[in-house]
Amino acid sequence: MRLSLILLASFIALPLWAKDVVVPPGQGVLATAIAGATPGDVLHLEAGRYGGALVIDRPLTLTGPQDAVIDGLGNGTVVTIAAPDVTIKGLTITGSGMRSEDLDAGVKILKKADRALVEGNHVLGNLHGVDVHGGHDAVVRGNVIEGTQNPRMNDRGNGIYIWNSPGTVVEGNSVRWGRDGIFSNTTRKGIYRGNLFRDLRFAVHYMYTNDSEVSGNVSIGNHLGYAIMFSDRVVLKDNLSLGDQSHGVLLNFTNNSDISGNLVRGGADRCTFIYNAHKNLIYGNRYEGCNIGIHFTAGSERNILTENAFIRNRNQVKYVGTRNVEWSFEGRGNYWSDHPGFDLNGDGIADSAFRPNDLMDHILWSQSAAALLTGAPVVQLIRWSQSSFPATLPGGVVDSAPLMAATSIPVPPEYAVMEAQAAARQAKGTTDDFDIDDLASH
Repeated sequence: MRLSLILLASFIALPLWAKDVVVPPGQGVLATAIAGATPGDVLHLEAGRYGGALVIDRPLTLTGPQDAVIDGLGNGTVVTIAAPDVTIKGLTITGSGMRSEDLDAGVKILKKADRALVEGNHVLGNLHGVDVHGGHDAVVRGNVIEGTQNPRMNDRGNGIYIWNSPGTVVEGNSVRWGRDGIFSNTTRKGIYRGNLFRDLRFAVHYMYTNDSEVSGNVSIGNHLGYAIMFSDRVVLKDNLSLGDQSHGVLLNFTNNSDISGNLVRGGADRCTFIYNAHKNLIYGNRYEGCNIGIHFTAGSERNILTENAFIRNRNQVKYVGTRNVEWSFEGRGNYWSDHPGFDLNGDGIADSAFRPNDLMDHILWSQSAAALLTGAPVVQLIRWSQSSFPATLPGGVVDSAPLMAATSIPVPPEYAVMEAQAAARQAKGTTDDFDIDDLASH
């Protein structure tokens, strides 16, 4: 009897009146269908164009083929989700307005519009692609999002903008052009994984985003890969930064975070920049072919760096400070491609400590005019004397247990092709108004 009552209650709770509705294309037809729908209805859009901005104010599913096009006709946001449990799947969404002050977007998810699912859509040519603006537990999955190509990069919108929307999951999207791939601001407990970002300012841009994860993403040919700023307890793992121009990873006022398994390769001025970031665990990353492997500022304290690989960077480390900073942990340091070390006992640890910088590095960094002397015999003599008499070395990074083998992080062939294409475009030169070193502009 009790089981029968439970089954009856569950049956009554279902929206018995929910139905499938086929919606033909036309001006205003879809808005009329939404107004006449009951919660739980599935609206199947046919191929064609649906003009005008929409507001979904009840739990519905909108689905259809890619050539079912919802066009905002250049006014405001194309689709506004204002109710919980809404799904938008498989459609093309285009034609938002371009008013930055209104955050015009292809899809906007409002406060209390929880558990929205935006999946498998083509979101093209809008100011912002998907704006998750207050709704909790949204899922943005498997979409192709292409923004504008305004010559002024800072006047473009973001592919995916997340504001005060805890529990958002962003996965498997391809984001190109626009300003930032994901801009996550004043939120928490998000997971952003398995996305591809190309031709943007930042691939992922964090501001005040705590207790969250950025994993398995690919950034190719952007100005900056992963900018984690003013955020705590972030997991940044297993991401690729290929041919990004300025930084692969930026940690700015980032604390108590795990940075692991990331590859930064090719062309960046700094593979990683650590700026006033504290108590982070940075391990198992590979920094390859940058002007500077890690630029580490003296304001960053109590970070652990171990089992990273520094491969053929012009300067493996830039650190200007008067005290020694140890970069090994529990007897394991990092791999340095320019360390001529030996391992006589075969334990995988070099028999001598390694210092990536010497006194001449400090002079060259602090006195720009000294760069004229880089190849002079006296500079080479000073470098030789310091390598022979370590007591004369200044403070700086010390790795007491350098590794003899480098961390290997493979790059799938399709991404290597995109990396080469991005490098070719950069060689031709680009023009925009963005200054990567102006942290206030972020």
